Amino acid sequence: RTRSLHGPCPVTTFGPKALPGPRSGVLGRGEAGQAVAVLASRHLLPPHPISTAVCACRGCCPALQVTQEEVEALVGGHTQGCVPRPVQDGAAGGSGWARLSLRAGMGAGHIQDPASQRLTWNKAPKSVLVIKKMRDAGLLQPFKELCTYLMEGPWGAHGVGGLCPAGSACGMSRWALCFQEKNMIVYVEKKVLEDPAIASDESFGAVKRKFCTFREDYDDISNRIDFIICLGGDGTLLYASSLFQGSVPPVMAFHLGSLGFLTPFSFENFQSQVTQVIEGNAAVVLRSRLKVRVVKELQGKKTAVHNGLGESGSRPVGLDMDVEKQAMQYQVLNEVVIDRGPSSYLSNVDVYLDGHLITTVQGDGVIVSTPTGSTAYAAAAGASMIHPNVPAIMITPICPHSLSFRPIVVPAGVELKIMLSPEARNTAWVSFDGRKRQEIRHGDSISITTSCYPLPSICVRDPVSDWFESLAQCLHWNVRKKQAHFEEEEEEEEEEG
Repeated sequence: RTRSLHGPCPVTTFGPKALPGPRSGVLGRGEAGQAVAVLASRHLLPPHPISTAVCACRGCCPALQVTQEEVEALVGGHTQGCVPRPVQDGAAGGSGWARLSLRAGMGAGHIQDPASQRLTWNKAPKSVLVIKKMRDAGLLQPFKELCTYLMEGPWGAHGVGGLCPAGSACGMSRWALCFQEKNMIVYVEKKVLEDPAIASDESFGAVKRKFCTFREDYDDISNRIDFIICLGGDGTLLYASSLFQGSVPPVMAFHLGSLGFLTPFSFENFQSQVTQVIEGNAAVVLRSRLKVRVVKELQGKKTAVHNGLGESGSRPVGLDMDVEKQAMQYQVLNEVVIDRGPSSYLSNVDVYLDGHLITTVQGDGVIVSTPTGSTAYAAAAGASMIHPNVPAIMITPICPHSLSFRPIVVPAGVELKIMLSPEARNTAWVSFDGRKRQEIRHGDSISITTSCYPLPSICVRDPVSDWFESLAQCLHWNVRKKQAHFEEEEEEEEEEG
């Protein structure tokens, strides 16, 4: 998890920190590899014939002949006046050793195949975060089995991070990663181990003492985790996303909850599936996230103004613009929901796109979602479902008081800004993936852009197959009784007629 873009396009490589290269003329090895990977992901360049992942070794490949100006012009984010943004470091180090490589063999002019994104490892993963759904007794046994397997499972005997020699008896390819026994470090949340069923289990005590624990909002584990395993439903994946406000390690999600649209793995044969991921034999889908910035005016600084209006009901003249403000930022995987809260009045909010007012939402609220979130609340509100590989942001009204307000899809590179309308009779409420719910008053603003830190979700087969499988199994998409065919006699009569 290394370099990312301060721009709209999802990052398509993540790995150890790339070597800094020259800032002018020819790019260094790390920057050139990053640039080509991003360009290929945006269909601007075909994939590099060898690999478009970041090259993390010294002297293994020559610098690509791409100038800094060309990279900034092509991969720079959407800014006013089309001023390119430079490629910047998106993570200050960390223990992540994953990288995303794209299959070769595609000629120029071809659109990148989503199934070409594969997970590989530059070094053996040593630490894993296990997230378990809370208050579910049925997950205790799978949790114990998984943690025991990670800590005591036979990972081979070639040494930590070693490479299998060519022709070795282990059956893996030369570049497969092998691990020493009892070397995996397992992180769990502290409240998980406080479950009475786990705390009282003496047979699990030896494994439990080896856990590394953390507390949400207190301990920062963002640069300690190599990959994540989720046990539960879609909420566990959303929770994993909330723990990492920067770059996110690859996530492997097991379906042990109720719906499981985002959790494609079955726990029945978890040993072989976990081993495949550790060996780097897995496809990955990069789920884009939203970067949300909430700016609030501190209460009590404008005592003469109530809901944006003066005591006489008119807007005051010479309003003090030096009001103290508070800014908060969130990374959102599914959606940002702005609604009317407990008020019985219509929600009345203005939606700006790149600084221009595009519409005013009058209804119960509005949903701003990622392609991943298009199958969640947005789908229930009548929006279309978008594959997570599509770079887009969806705007969906909630029960609008209009017969012509349809959901719309905007490019991923735009910046949305949502504020209460001056005529709004009440405040609004906002939540981020169903969490951190808070009130929005007059003068507050919500800015939404595509984050440069996507969530890499590991696939069972490939992004396309997994997505349609979830549509069919979880949402029963296009389920209908088949139309009966004509009998042969009826077909003959029609032909004679």
